[in-house]
Amino acid sequence: MSTKEKLIERFKKVPDDFTFDELVRVFSIFGFMIDNKGHTSGSRVRFKRQDMFYTCHRPHPVNIVKKAVIRDALTYLQLKGLL
Repeated sequence: MSTKEKLIERFKKVPDDFTFDELVRVFSIFGFMIDNKGHTSGSRVRFKRQDMFYTCHRPHPVNIVKKAVIRDALTYLQLKGLL
């Protein structure tokens, strides 16, 4: 199993300690690029791929993504037929 496959399997399990950097890598596996939406966006980030985009908040002060965000991103990728 490749490291990409391991990361996706970990993502699907909705772990307590999933980092934002790992979320960025998951989206990049599917061809998404990160976009900060300009200097006034605050902690909002957008993952863009052609005509698809997913928006969420960058976690702070720690780098751990909330489970609700992971579930939402997982549902989004499944609805788009990527997972």
